[in-house]
Amino acid sequence: MENDGRTQQVLTARRAGLIGCSRCGQVYGPESRVCGRCGSPLTSRDVQSLQRVLAWLVAGVIAYIPANIYPMLLTSTFGKTTENTIVGGVIALIDHGSYGVALIVFAASVVIPIGKFIAILYLVLSVRSAAIIRGHGRQRLYEVVEFIGRWSMIDVFVVAILAALVQLNFAATINPGIAAVSFSLSVAFTMLSAQNFDPRLLWDAYEADDT
Repeated sequence: MENDGRTQQVLTARRAGLIGCSRCGQVYGPESRVCGRCGSPLTSRDVQSLQRVLAWLVAGVIAYIPANIYPMLLTSTFGKTTENTIVGGVIALIDHGSYGVALIVFAASVVIPIGKFIAILYLVLSVRSAAIIRGHGRQRLYEVVEFIGRWSMIDVFVVAILAALVQLNFAATINPGIAAVSFSLSVAFTMLSAQNFDPRLLWDAYEADDT
């Protein structure tokens, strides 16, 4: 830790002139350009990270729109076919008294995706502006986004399981609708958006808060 008599500044790897490989973690000096362990190019920061994050995020939002407009589930009972969107399915579950299942579907299909859109956009803005989130709040938000990503496909899994189990020919059949494809694409795009985010930018923004 460096002390100039007025402020204390943490000596980070970047300030020391070190570069870490983003793939294998090997650390090199500033003159190195290629990782000797895995052959990946070495860069102190991925300057195009935020552009890719925003591009995948926009793609995820666009795919999420038809996922809520078109039917997620096609249910045929004695020749009569009913279509349910995500919200319509939640309402139908509530009408049948399945409040717990309705809550899980609503959280996995509406709350988590929209929350993830907002959180990723918030992270991008926080890197550019300390007024959005300061200090370790950025890192905690990034960890939350990484954690909830694995639960984003619950609704698709439920549809796939129902479609596999309920196939009683004319009596009752359940098939996934076109919204299931759109929802899966939206989840995949937002996962790619989060994975393209360079967390080292959060460290730089944290250092900027202390200057």
